[in-house]
Amino acid sequence: MKIREFGVEIWMNAYENDAKYNLAETCVHSLTISELLKLSGRNDEALSELLPMWMGYGEIEGSDRLKDAIRNLYEKQERENVIVTHGTIGANHLVHSALVEPGDVVVSIVPTYQQHYSIPESCLAQVRLVWLKPENDFLPDLAELAEAAKGAKLIALTNPNNPTGALIDRAGLEAIAAIARAEGAWVLCDEVYRGIDQEGDGFTPAMCDLYEKGISTCGMSKAYSLAGLRLGWIAAPEELIRMVSIHRDYTTISVGRIDDHFAALALENSERVLGRSRRITRANLAVLDAWVAAEPRIDYVRPKSGTTAFLRYDLDMPSAELCRTLQAQTGVMLLPGSALDMEGWLRIGYACDTQVLEKGLDLFSGFLARQG
Repeated sequence: MKIREFGVEIWMNAYENDAKYNLAETCVHSLTISELLKLSGRNDEALSELLPMWMGYGEIEGSDRLKDAIRNLYEKQERENVIVTHGTIGANHLVHSALVEPGDVVVSIVPTYQQHYSIPESCLAQVRLVWLKPENDFLPDLAELAEAAKGAKLIALTNPNNPTGALIDRAGLEAIAAIARAEGAWVLCDEVYRGIDQEGDGFTPAMCDLYEKGISTCGMSKAYSLAGLRLGWIAAPEELIRMVSIHRDYTTISVGRIDDHFAALALENSERVLGRSRRITRANLAVLDAWVAAEPRIDYVRPKSGTTAFLRYDLDMPSAELCRTLQAQTGVMLLPGSALDMEGWLRIGYACDTQVLEKGLDLFSGFLARQG
């Protein structure tokens, strides 16, 4: 199977270890185990629970404790609708692998995480791209989507959107479900940033709760600040879970028992964990928003959720060259739009430590001013 190089992951691997001010990071400022225990009302003595833990394989599809914590994040899901995976990246890969066959029509709303079009391409599917546009606040044009979805087996999207931070509300998601329903198509909604909307309780409805062929993927990395657990999940109809399980047996067996344990602990205390994440993202977006307003060479559509924003810049310089030069001169790391097939843009992550964000933006402004 041939597949395109993964632009975002190759860039991150090449540059993040040398970044002094990493503004390309997409996770909310990561938690330590000690911080997780405190948020959960526990103390370091809780670590003693790990000492008698038998280190064989864990429960194959995830522990009942963990699956119960996951299903409580949704309105209509039961244990049978949940399967645990190796991160959200593993969840997405399993869904595409289980559903997509040569010749199938797959619609991907872009820009997005590259999995959602490169994996179907590698499966020899006919991939149709529906591009989000800044003049539409990076929300999908439903008429365009309906046209692209004719004969489709799968529609794939991220909500909240990576990289723009755009957010499709309940009405928009229901409209997408109606388009899919007319074609008998599945909808895969990568919801890894769900829970940190800029307004209200932070939660947008999940596709698995809105549509009978809706698939929601998520994980412990972005909103939950626990990427080190490498744990994700799929919430979907039992038919899809059975299909995925066949493929999963070849790649995963089980996730780690320790990962399962700490993920369950975090999700059982999700309001506290996500409350911390919302405080960070809401405060830091205010910092970014003020910076954009004062920076003459940058504009954007203000994110409604997530941890990333898409910056349009006014320089005669390719995005990869800009990012390489910026990091070499200042230590500030951004992600070039070219890694997302969107030249002329930059993705910035604003959920890092606030002082890192402020210093990085200040250095970026100095860099822009020196460009003449």
